[in-house]
Amino acid sequence: MGNAESVVAQKRLARFRPDERPVIEGIFDRLHGTGSSVSSGKTGKVLSLDMLKMTMGKMASESMIKRVFQGMHSIDPGVPLPPGDGIIHEQLVIFLADILRGTAEERAPLVLAMAEGAKATATTTEQIRDFMEDLVSAAVQTLAHRGNLRAWQPDRMSDEPQGVKLLAEQLTSELKSPDQNMCDIPCLEDWLFRIPAMAMFLELLIGEGLGVGLPSCPPPTLLPPCRYAPWSDLRCLLNIPLLMFLSPQLPAGHSAPWRLLFSTNIHGESFTRLVGNCKSKGPTVMLVKDTKGHIFGGFVSQSWEVKPQFQGDSRCFLFSVFPYTRVFTCTGYNNHYMYLNQGQQTLPNGLGMGGQHGYFGLWLDCDFGHGHSRARPLCTTYGSPQLSGDEDFKLDTVEVWGVGQPPEEQEQDEKKKSILDADPEVQAMMEMTGKTLHSQGLREPEEDEG
Repeated sequence: MGNAESVVAQKRLARFRPDERPVIEGIFDRLHGTGSSVSSGKTGKVLSLDMLKMTMGKMASESMIKRVFQGMHSIDPGVPLPPGDGIIHEQLVIFLADILRGTAEERAPLVLAMAEGAKATATTTEQIRDFMEDLVSAAVQTLAHRGNLRAWQPDRMSDEPQGVKLLAEQLTSELKSPDQNMCDIPCLEDWLFRIPAMAMFLELLIGEGLGVGLPSCPPPTLLPPCRYAPWSDLRCLLNIPLLMFLSPQLPAGHSAPWRLLFSTNIHGESFTRLVGNCKSKGPTVMLVKDTKGHIFGGFVSQSWEVKPQFQGDSRCFLFSVFPYTRVFTCTGYNNHYMYLNQGQQTLPNGLGMGGQHGYFGLWLDCDFGHGHSRARPLCTTYGSPQLSGDEDFKLDTVEVWGVGQPPEEQEQDEKKKSILDADPEVQAMMEMTGKTLHSQGLREPEEDEG
């Protein structure tokens, strides 16, 4: 560190590995456009807002870059500051340490400064929502600019600006403020502690936007990979912000690539086709759009199977996308998680989640054109309100994505594992075969998930 008096910056710098500290210290000069290692304390060099715009301009809006500048400027580095509104080296180091390695207590003042201004002691929920719109939008831009969309194609997906607003509103709704409209530092600390997405969005924007590139701090993975979707024929109900919301809601272990199983855009309005495409396919996410424009759906943790009983487990959940984005998990009241029946004379034929026969949280009738969301006051299984525009709704679009490992692949993997576990000699032979093929350039490439 150029200025030995900057004890605060020295302590923050110690959070990084010894080989990473020169990288963190060198970012200031790189942003300043020089290769000099001379510190700001001796030269009076500062970072300007225009310098940040030049670096981050392709990954964030001008308003978001101004917010980042405000956050940096709000930091007390423990050394005298030069006149003007530039950022000194020590402020940048502390900012990077708090964003990339900090606690909720350290990040909360920065969020407050980015939302309201450098001298603020509190802010409004409206200001936080505006900040979140800028941050979510920047996260989406950063993923696109860095080529990390993981084979998703935003131009064939639903309204992204609307998705940004909905996700920003959902995240803001998680604030627990004593005052309905105001947030202070303790409120923001609690929020940042409970909502891991906040830290991930900030780490992505700052890490990628400033080109930090630390080996021990790779960019957070905000999207699941897309394995299969006929994009040329598809107009998808998903968008990138919605994926950023839904993916973390899935239970641990559901990190398999998403694959399209059914869409009315492609497969037509057929309940039989829906059942055939989704049955025995592992965990799935279903999205439904009604003719009033409401979008909602559910996640099921097991394969859909045709049977006259309820199935599934407590990992299932319902969710709303539009006009608001929320997730509704199990209440424990009953085990009516998922239901699929067809061709029965005495029991309802259709697909349902939550509630009971005739009063499902989400129901698609076997005639396919109709459904209901009867939750007065709330669905007993998931605690969800009415998700559709009308209690009895007409379908516009249905879309189902496989989000877990397909059962046949899982079975093959389990067979391989059992063979290897049972016979170490076979394991050793397979390893040797793989090495030989690799050395001869004959080994088959791994399957491309994109």
